[in-house]
Amino acid sequence: MNKTENPLKKLVDQRLYGRYGSVIPISNISLILVDNTGKILMEFNPEPEFCKLVCKKEEGNVCDYCLGRLKNDLEHRYICEYGLENIYMPIVVGKETLGYVIGVQAFSTETEYKKYLLDVPSLSKETGVSKEKIAKALSMLGTVDEKEIRIYEQICGHVSSNIALDVEERILNNHTDVERLSIEKEILEKKILDLETKNDSLVINPHFLFNTLNSIARTAYFENSHTTEELIYCLSDILRYTLKSENQLHTIEAELDYINKYLYIQKVRFKDRLNFEINISEELLPQHILNMTLQPIVENALIHGITPKRDGGMVKIYSDNECEDTIIYVEDDGNGFPQRVLTAIRENGTINQTNSLGFKSTDRRLKQYFGGEYGLFIKKSDYSGSIVGIKFPRN
Repeated sequence: MNKTENPLKKLVDQRLYGRYGSVIPISNISLILVDNTGKILMEFNPEPEFCKLVCKKEEGNVCDYCLGRLKNDLEHRYICEYGLENIYMPIVVGKETLGYVIGVQAFSTETEYKKYLLDVPSLSKETGVSKEKIAKALSMLGTVDEKEIRIYEQICGHVSSNIALDVEERILNNHTDVERLSIEKEILEKKILDLETKNDSLVINPHFLFNTLNSIARTAYFENSHTTEELIYCLSDILRYTLKSENQLHTIEAELDYINKYLYIQKVRFKDRLNFEINISEELLPQHILNMTLQPIVENALIHGITPKRDGGMVKIYSDNECEDTIIYVEDDGNGFPQRVLTAIRENGTINQTNSLGFKSTDRRLKQYFGGEYGLFIKKSDYSGSIVGIKFPRN
């Protein structure tokens, strides 16, 4: 092995994120890759701001406490001096540890109380960082339960073992294109999707839920509450649609039927403050799209475009019929995205910087399923409104 260059660095240069992004949870919980000196090579999910402000002596490296535990702890899990849960898995090739995959860096439900015992003024004095910044960073630290920690432990183990195999095969043996689609990865992906995208209370017994909703709808019918009846039936259909497998393909026609019902419910809520138009070319209706692609974008238009305006506004959904790929636009006449969001997108070239879980999830799913050139993009955003594009291949 070449001692002058850690092979992990070369692997990072070969777009490591695209290889393992599909098993990284859609959340703000940290997951990073470091070499054996503690240098951060990649942030699958970034470290918390608190760790960067309070714990670190050198930017781009893990803190000294973390580095010490990585080299001496055999349990693959520890609680740092501030009460944050950490999980790590070594990347071992031959008998040499090249680095580690580190995850969580959040409070557990058992250690969350420590969050309120930290002495912010003392930390400010020790680090030279203002009390306001530390307090804000502290408030943003997440909390995870034991189930989520166990999932992250599996993720760290999966990613670290596969990176070790990649180093052996792609770098040491000069194999340039090794694809690993293991049963373990498929199981992990399913667990993560179940954990991140489904409400356990609905999954337990959906038939009971739908039967109950239908019973309520019938009661509304006999009481001549026809609007309430229609709302309940729409809600029942929406829930049935959302419970389908997240990465299952559906026709654009089925997705629009779902969106029509969603907007009908919102129309009852907003009344004259909301108007909407859907104008999709008929030739596109049989085309396939990942289910639940449009809803987060339409919801964003309602929350950030229509809700803040006293007189409401218009949401339009339409297609670009000239493009070789399929592009669907969601337009509103609100006030546009905040300037910080547009700046982040220009600097980073990705819509993931919008800090919107729905946007992140949708963009990531499209890229994972169809390829990196597809996903979400912002065509326009100013004082007159926003236009968000959804790009995926014709199929």
